[in-house]
Amino acid sequence: MKSYKNPIIPGFHPDPSVCRVGEDYYLVNSSFDYFPGIPIFHSKDLVNWGQLGHVLTRESQLQLMGQFPPGWSEGIYAPTIRYHAGYFYVITTNISIQKSFYVWAEHPEGPWSEPVFLEGWGGVDPSLLFDEDGKVYLTGTTNFFGEQPGIYQAELDIKSGELLSERRLIWEGTGGSHPEGPHLYRIHGWYYLMVAEGGTEYGHMETIARSCNPYGPFESNPANPILSNRSTPKPIQATGHADLVQAADGSWWCVFLGIRPIANAKRHILGRETNLAPVSWSEEGWPIVGNHGIAELEHDAGNLPIGETMKWEQRDDFDRGTLGPVWNFYRNPIPDSWSFEERSSCLTLKGQTCSLSDKGAPAFVGRRQQHKNCEINVLLEFEPSADGEEAGLTVFMNEKFHYEIAKTMKDGSPKLIFRRRIGSLVQIEAEVDYIEPSVMLGIQANEVMYTFTFSIPGEEPEMLGKGEVAFLTKEVAGGFAGAYFAMYSTGNGKTANALAHFDYFDYIPLEDKPLNLFSIFELS
Repeated sequence: MKSYKNPIIPGFHPDPSVCRVGEDYYLVNSSFDYFPGIPIFHSKDLVNWGQLGHVLTRESQLQLMGQFPPGWSEGIYAPTIRYHAGYFYVITTNISIQKSFYVWAEHPEGPWSEPVFLEGWGGVDPSLLFDEDGKVYLTGTTNFFGEQPGIYQAELDIKSGELLSERRLIWEGTGGSHPEGPHLYRIHGWYYLMVAEGGTEYGHMETIARSCNPYGPFESNPANPILSNRSTPKPIQATGHADLVQAADGSWWCVFLGIRPIANAKRHILGRETNLAPVSWSEEGWPIVGNHGIAELEHDAGNLPIGETMKWEQRDDFDRGTLGPVWNFYRNPIPDSWSFEERSSCLTLKGQTCSLSDKGAPAFVGRRQQHKNCEINVLLEFEPSADGEEAGLTVFMNEKFHYEIAKTMKDGSPKLIFRRRIGSLVQIEAEVDYIEPSVMLGIQANEVMYTFTFSIPGEEPEMLGKGEVAFLTKEVAGGFAGAYFAMYSTGNGKTANALAHFDYFDYIPLEDKPLNLFSIFELS
């Protein structure tokens, strides 16, 4: 029996939506405050995914700095991807400007169009159904203005973005909180409406209803929820916000989000991840997801043509002259804050006035933490010329929750520092004199602790500090994202003169490395 393991896309990849074109599958995720927006993936087997890039790559498509100072976890919510008549469509909501829109492209790798905004819509989590009669239905949730909770729908002119009918409430769900993430399907002659309920936390669930009319009335599945790991000891929790896809062989599958809590705690650090479960159909015509509604860490792959697992790229030497698809900025980057031209085969960051603790766009290039156990190493050359200039490596959740190891100048003397910010508590917990121009900075992560190290290149690393994983988890830090490992630079209120040159970035997964229980005891 062939099997596969969840998650199929680890780390912060929530709200998955999927479509099939021939024997190819394409998947998108929410990206919130990060730029470029909406990562897009390709697969031949629904299990092994490679990132093509991003859907929203231009500031004209994605404005993350709205009229007011940004909050946490704004930006892009819950995209849906669909393919129709030779074009790909991705529809979503930008919370930063409180507008829903769609973009289109002939090829999934882009270029994608400028946004077509949905005037008069107002809801979030929009989805599209291209019906067999040529009509296009726009389905979404409650608007921003105190509308009755539930699922709303209208007919859409896909060429202009204009609504062709009134916005109507079509289903209120089964009674769970926050009915959201709806998708309308035409399957077996029925209109199926699948919805996430219960909030995207430990009570999360997926429910479904059906009707012979796209506007209802909808009959709720007597076996709802069709997916939920609530009140179970399963290693995947908070399952929901799902999308259905029919494979090339006729079988049905479901992609959905879920979390993997850290050891012995109801907390998670990696964010909501993308998972996959098989779907069967009951005699009454209702979908049965996974193991009778339970998502497992490992499922039978059925007849999926499972290919080779894609090779993990451990090192980025920054020798391509461009950032690979795994990298993100935090909000829209200031144009001169990063460069590959300043020094060959290096990523150069120029510190801005914005620091990691400010509501703005710092000089920040990061990637998702995708493993509970891993190591990060960078080689940094940085010679600060004034007090406050700083560059280094951070574990980042948001402006109020992050740890960093950095080189800086204090009272005219170059130093290495380890800092922790936990809410309103900010503390430089260690500092050492360091006069060398180059330094190797490292982070070792397990389910309990981040350990921060430094060394002169070629010498053994020394520990500078430690920070508990628990304080950076979503349950403490809030928001909807997962942890990022990022290179950064800042002038802490002034534009820095010194440039920070990062020669490489290593990400070494250690998922199979057992935790040392004695070290956990010592650190707790």
